[in-house]
Amino acid sequence: MKRLRPNNSYLAKAVVSLTAALFVCGTATRATAQENTSNSASTPLVYNVENTGAKYAAPVFPSFEQLPIIRPLPDPFRFANGQRDTSFTSWEKRRNEIKAMIEKYEIGPKPDCSDCTITANYVPAVAPATRGRLTVNVTRNGKTLVISTGVYIPTGMGSGPFATIIPMVATSTGTTGTLGRGSLPAASFTGKAIASVDFPHNNVTTYGRPATTDAFYQLYPDLCAGAACPGGSNSGQYAAWSWGVSRLIDGIIIATKQAINPLPVDVSHLAVTGCSYAGKMALFAGAFDERIALTIAQENGGGGQPSWRVSHDIEALRAVESIDVTDYNWFGSQMRQFNGNNIYKLPEDHHELAAMIAPRALLQTGNTNFYWLSNGSNYVSSRATQRVYNEFGIGDRFGFYIDGGHFHCATLPAEAPAVGAFVDKFMLGQTTADTDVEVYPNGPGQPATLPAGNGAGNATKPNYPYYFPTMDYKRWTTWWGSKNPEFPNDWNTGGVVNLIMNNTINVDPNTTVQAGYALLLGGNHPDATLTVANANIQTDISCPDGSSYTLAVPLTKSQSYAVPAKGGLSSLFDDLPALSHNWVPSPQQNSPLVYQGSAPATGCSGGLARKAYFAAFGIQDGSSGDPAGPGIISTDKDDPLNIRFHCADIENNSGGRWSPSVIVNHDPPN
Repeated sequence: MKRLRPNNSYLAKAVVSLTAALFVCGTATRATAQENTSNSASTPLVYNVENTGAKYAAPVFPSFEQLPIIRPLPDPFRFANGQRDTSFTSWEKRRNEIKAMIEKYEIGPKPDCSDCTITANYVPAVAPATRGRLTVNVTRNGKTLVISTGVYIPTGMGSGPFATIIPMVATSTGTTGTLGRGSLPAASFTGKAIASVDFPHNNVTTYGRPATTDAFYQLYPDLCAGAACPGGSNSGQYAAWSWGVSRLIDGIIIATKQAINPLPVDVSHLAVTGCSYAGKMALFAGAFDERIALTIAQENGGGGQPSWRVSHDIEALRAVESIDVTDYNWFGSQMRQFNGNNIYKLPEDHHELAAMIAPRALLQTGNTNFYWLSNGSNYVSSRATQRVYNEFGIGDRFGFYIDGGHFHCATLPAEAPAVGAFVDKFMLGQTTADTDVEVYPNGPGQPATLPAGNGAGNATKPNYPYYFPTMDYKRWTTWWGSKNPEFPNDWNTGGVVNLIMNNTINVDPNTTVQAGYALLLGGNHPDATLTVANANIQTDISCPDGSSYTLAVPLTKSQSYAVPAKGGLSSLFDDLPALSHNWVPSPQQNSPLVYQGSAPATGCSGGLARKAYFAAFGIQDGSSGDPAGPGIISTDKDDPLNIRFHCADIENNSGGRWSPSVIVNHDPPN
């Protein structure tokens, strides 16, 4: 197959001043460099086929019950057979394993269209029109899907062929208009010889209202999306839309070869872009078609770059778009089995969806004004994807830009040079463009105040429960390269608290697992009230037959304890928690007061758990997308708050010891 490598053929077409672009980009986006670019000059930038790994058969995946529990982010380099390989030569095979998992567990199959007949015709614009029209006909089993879309060709910049951007749009019917760039800043494209071909996604399946009468589902009647599917859906619209983008690219290629008025598009320099749900659409399209050289997924939110499991770990339910509260028109019903704590059985996650784009280029963005977008998870997942690109020595091909202070699907002026740099390098071939883009809240060049966000994008008070520069994003990937998917430490940034302890429990069906916690204020402190807003304790149980499940013990919500002032001898040992008698509600482990919850075991006989996990969240009682606040609250802001927890099967007397005590950051770092 033909592999396209970096070149300078587009330097003559670039009109914008490279010096000015690099200066602005450097001041706005430069972070602590974490890029390995040792192989950027020799690694292919794009391919000329939809899937170079189509020859690799999908692995035989285990049943849901037999899927292993992986709490951190799955290792993108570990194959389904357990072997690990970080070499670029093996990536295409591993990439297709990830593709197969996403299709099986999330969106359903993206058909390869090998049994389709595809024709296309391009009609150029005739003045006063400024947009021509491309019509693509895809026929299968006697049914024809038609993609009819507008084409913008730049004027006064030569005869092409032109690098081309494909924005995700609902429809594309007009004959006038300028470059289609989605919601990306105009300044990133000013003066550049770039064409556009819209992807009108409703031509394939209608946004938010999939039906069997939609053109895609007429071609593939064995697939069904949305709530109306008998027995649940087996397809999500992101599979259909990704297929549609690929068919549009097929049509573009055909139209470039027509005898009269060939479409002047350079098919080796195609980009896709979209924002919000369309940002996810662009991300899936870029991941599933290797003919796309550049993907720009703007403010894509949960289901895009953010990790499903990280969102579950660090955010309260409904605060962000999670696997529990996403749009299941977009995803297949099979993904619902991973709701709640079953998320840890999902064998892949979206740092790997994004990594599927490698070695091609990806820039993705967030917006802290809109909490729903799960910006914290976006950042953690971005750092994980960055590790994949760096492993291949192509770190300059991945960038992330998570800022705030603007409307949804809008940008501040500082973002334009970052977008422009990716356009310059990966669409126009300017190999010296600076694409070291690592922008995150409170990072270099960003405001120092904690971000403020809610569902409406208009929060006025800083309310994020973590400080991005000190977020321990590495805790989700530290285990990579080992065979033991465990966290190295706790998550204790302020707000949400996730604690871990070694705790062996033998669990059998119909037994009851009890769990709880105790709190201790240290030092000389005033009268105080301690509240655990919304907590649970979990344990992962392995069964003799190789299956596994997570048992969660919900704890009493909004449980408060009044703590009288302490000083002098009465608080002598409060700074030595193991010796203190001032734990509330009781210092005694066998007291029923410190078992704030219980749950029946319903799984296998002979189950074994080796760890327990305490998670405390705030209560999300506003509109979806509003943050939930801290999970553990103290009216005393000055003295250390300790917590310890335990989990036991009382009936067989297993487990039942305190975890090490931990000082909780009980308030967000504002």
